[in-house]
Amino acid sequence: MRRLSWLLLSSLLLGLGFSLGMSQADDPPKDKPAADQKATDDKAKADAKRDEDYELMRLFADTFEQIERNYVKDVDRRQLIQAAIRGMVTQLDPYSNYISPEELKRFNQEVEQEFGGIGIQVQMDPKTRRLMVMTPLPGTPAYKAGIKSGDLIMEVEGKSSEGISLEEAVKTLQGKPGTDVTIGVQHAGTDKTDQIKITRALIQVSTVLGDTHKADDSWNFFLDADSKIAYIRLTHFGRRSSDELQEVLESLKDEGLKGLVLDLRFNPGGLLGQATKIADLFLESGTIVSVKGRNTDNRVWTAEKDGTFSGFPMAILVNRFSASASEIVSAALQDHKRAVVVGERSWGKGSVQNVIELEGGTSALKLTTAQYLRPSGRNIHKFPGAKDDEEWGVGPDKDHKIEVTQKEMQDYLEYRRQRDVIGGSAPKSEFADKQLNDAVAYLKAQLADEKKEAAKAQ
Repeated sequence: MRRLSWLLLSSLLLGLGFSLGMSQADDPPKDKPAADQKATDDKAKADAKRDEDYELMRLFADTFEQIERNYVKDVDRRQLIQAAIRGMVTQLDPYSNYISPEELKRFNQEVEQEFGGIGIQVQMDPKTRRLMVMTPLPGTPAYKAGIKSGDLIMEVEGKSSEGISLEEAVKTLQGKPGTDVTIGVQHAGTDKTDQIKITRALIQVSTVLGDTHKADDSWNFFLDADSKIAYIRLTHFGRRSSDELQEVLESLKDEGLKGLVLDLRFNPGGLLGQATKIADLFLESGTIVSVKGRNTDNRVWTAEKDGTFSGFPMAILVNRFSASASEIVSAALQDHKRAVVVGERSWGKGSVQNVIELEGGTSALKLTTAQYLRPSGRNIHKFPGAKDDEEWGVGPDKDHKIEVTQKEMQDYLEYRRQRDVIGGSAPKSEFADKQLNDAVAYLKAQLADEKKEAAKAQ
């Protein structure tokens, strides 16, 4: 067991750049020049730090050994190491974390926006304790097989789904594209269970959504045909988000786009590179965001005129759950007066995390390495203990602060869920989206003013 502890300690020390055969430095000779004396002092400090690190690593190795040898029952050594890593990272900030091999696949799916599966969103039905289809995704195998919102999945590969966890269900339904899965489906309003074989495909999850669905189940991005005011929701910043958004904007421009509401409410962020590309779609010049780090080069992203969508007013919706990349985009467009921000102050996450591969890429460390500032140079990050009257986050523009209660937010989420249903029979809610209504009223006023100015010029 001592050998295990020694090997673990050796590995840790070598990983930190130590040599196990180091000898202590000789006492410095007297009457040395000042430069030599400084070098000697620096070396002494480095040696002292090395010795302290050595003792800390030995403490870790000894603790590991004592737990494995003397704990009341057998323990999984890998779980111990993973718990130790998580414990270290927890001491840093809320956004750094260890991603285990089991979690890495799901993390990559969220970033890459694709996975092998049948193409449905599911939740647990509390009454039947079965999986209920929230909505099929357009064009996917489940959609083509006739799966509809409200359908219950009674079986998966002949095994009852009663009491199955969402995690287990997702794991069972997902799989390699081209493989088959058979599910027992009870369509809404019937008691019969139909066995449906579905061939899995590569499912690409869109992050750019509209307000309602058209007759062909594609998104309708115009709030009404006459005003030509478009509404785009961005759920998060994935690998293809900027390409998706550019494609939608080009289509809307061809259809006579006059005003745009960009909804970033509940958007937790994502890839920094996608945030800068999306901001660049609406800005012709100027700083988008600057990033400063301890061991990373300071960097500034600037907008370029080519490919800019301009010539129409914009409003951006944010709320207390809009974070990170959402704040980069809304801050950039607000500082350059390209868009008015409507809603409530955003989350306040102004830090950048790098994903560092561990174990040859089978696990990873998401580590905070830098912080970003908005074009004006103002801070976005909400540091621990920050008060409401301090500067952080992205606040709404004057006269556009529209706060909602927890009840109103819950009502909105239910209203939104009903409108997102494809091919279902969910009733339309009478809920009034105060924040969206304010944004639309602003855009209509802007368009009316432009019309008056144009009339005067004639």
